[in-house]
Amino acid sequence: MSPDPIVRLSGVAVHRSGATILGPVDWTIHRGERWALLGPNGSGKTTLLQVAATVLWPSAGSVEVLGQRLGAVDARELRRRVGYASPALAMQMDPSLTAVELVMTARDAALAPWWHEYGEADRARAREMLDRLAVGELADRRFGTLSTGERQRVQIARALLPDPDLLLLDEPAAGLDLGAREALVASLGELAGAIRPAAVVLVTHHVEEIPAGTTHALLLRGGRSVSAGPVATALTATGLSEAFGMALRLDAGDDGRFHARALGDRRARG
Repeated sequence: MSPDPIVRLSGVAVHRSGATILGPVDWTIHRGERWALLGPNGSGKTTLLQVAATVLWPSAGSVEVLGQRLGAVDARELRRRVGYASPALAMQMDPSLTAVELVMTARDAALAPWWHEYGEADRARAREMLDRLAVGELADRRFGTLSTGERQRVQIARALLPDPDLLLLDEPAAGLDLGAREALVASLGELAGAIRPAAVVLVTHHVEEIPAGTTHALLLRGGRSVSAGPVATALTATGLSEAFGMALRLDAGDDGRFHARALGDRRARG
């Protein structure tokens, strides 16, 4: 394990309109770790990921990403080493651009290619990433014509293009049908087993979307951490029940996947 963490958040909080929507939260991610970040709507998952991605400045606390402290480094340069995909980011993408054009823009941490020049090597690299996510045949299709699942894969391919040290995925399986979800989770499982990115964080509402190979979990409720650490100790029925405010049963399969269901009025067992 590297002595220098990939991400270190200390006392991080985010306030909006006089309300605290996140924190304070302490969170450290080390090289080789694959995290699942879970919690109900409004628990602060997306906000926390935006802070780690350096696209949102916290109201309080310190943020270190890849050994650099936010506020003491050019965040634009730092973002070139961070792969980030989210529904909010997808909404900012030009639907008229082709998949391969959108993927290429990640080289410059941009959302459009108009102010940068790209060559055949850039295009080949973008196609390689699309092939890696099994959507190579969509390279010349316009982003706006793609299905939800196809867009999610294109976004992840884009996030992977710069060979990031840190990969942050905000609900990549949201809105997918069962087949598309399972195909995506399988792809994420392959990523979890790869040497790079050095660290991966996946935000989800559902334990069924956690890929095999996930090593750690952080559960949030009301902007605060309920549990954090290795999956075996942090992702339990007790912690999940506290995070979602209801008694839940959690089952772990031999394939490294999880399943949860409500227990009604019965108390969950950890």
